[in-house]
Amino acid sequence: MTIFKRRTANCLLAALCATAMLVLPLCAAGQALPPVEGRRANTPYAPAFIGQTRAPGIKTQTPYATELVAEGLRSPWGLAALPDGRILITEKSGSLRIVSPQGQISGAITGFPALADEGQGGLLDLALSPDFIETRMVYFTLSERAAGGSVTALGRGRLNEAAGMVEDFEILFRALPYHTSAGHFGSRVVIDEDGLIYLSTGDRQGNETRPNAQKPDNGHGKILRLTPDGQPAPGNPFIGRPDAIPELYSLGHRNVQGMDIDPRTGELWISEMGPRGGDELNLIRPGFDYGWPNISYGIEYSGAPIGPGQTAREGMEQPVYYWDPVIAPSGMAFYSSDAMPEWQGNLFIGALAGQHISRLVLEGGRVMYEERLLSDESQRFRDILSHPDGSLYAITDGGSLYRVGPVR
Repeated sequence: MTIFKRRTANCLLAALCATAMLVLPLCAAGQALPPVEGRRANTPYAPAFIGQTRAPGIKTQTPYATELVAEGLRSPWGLAALPDGRILITEKSGSLRIVSPQGQISGAITGFPALADEGQGGLLDLALSPDFIETRMVYFTLSERAAGGSVTALGRGRLNEAAGMVEDFEILFRALPYHTSAGHFGSRVVIDEDGLIYLSTGDRQGNETRPNAQKPDNGHGKILRLTPDGQPAPGNPFIGRPDAIPELYSLGHRNVQGMDIDPRTGELWISEMGPRGGDELNLIRPGFDYGWPNISYGIEYSGAPIGPGQTAREGMEQPVYYWDPVIAPSGMAFYSSDAMPEWQGNLFIGALAGQHISRLVLEGGRVMYEERLLSDESQRFRDILSHPDGSLYAITDGGSLYRVGPVR
């Protein structure tokens, strides 16, 4: 059953403002509130600059609605808007569903190769080809099963909705080497305005594979950039280096489960899961090293430092923002509609451990404010879509699809 709730985002009481910091701007102006994170951090590490963590809080002033559109999806992982407004959703076990804005869920659509769907693996993200209306082609990321273990892979196939199949599926790229771990596959896929494909991967969650994130000769812990046919994209920063794979775009990543392109600037942003503390938001530059595992704002799950316990090192990028304790950031989307002008250009990130949607207000490549939405739903938010209808749609590990956006 569809449940409709309206939540008007009003200002907090004046008393709350007074008890926080007298220097904060007035709530009535929709300005800064105390940071949304009040828990004790896991580490004593200091940020590299003001606002790198625990930015001031903010509350949406425009009335908006939250709607539970559908339930009963099976471990959904990625979602994309079809041209007719329906939503195409991957399920980790290896099928697609199409959900209407009214909540009707299609039968299972299959046609994928053998998947390693244990742990964090399976059928993961998806992106429609820019010529989807003519070709019905869809790109997918998945953890492919093989004799040597599993690997994050990029593939594509043609959506035949009538037959309930993805036809002519082919693997275009494998982020080698294979490994037996069931974790840290990444993986998101986005396509830029030139039709080039960005693929994110993880370090594969093994002590022996973790150092691979710093090595340019493999696909672990990387952002890769490819042509529509899965070849190295022209102009990639490591092309011509004998010690590097030509698809490499950036390195030093732990487990990138969120990625989107800012439609205003064309810049690529990622959200990256840290260990115990140290979740990151990064602005990706070609050829740059983002530090993992040599630097981190987190610690091992045991409480030991990561490597030498450093948060900065020459030649390695600082995160634009980090969270400690973790929120486990997953899929993310820039809001790009005029329906909620207050949200224009804001970045929304699904939080798994945090069980909320994080709204980040960005200015000049920095996080200025942070808000938490849907925290009372007690859901692990896996992916978010900025839909052409002006709403945000979000899927949860529990199998729900939510709509958040303008009151209709």
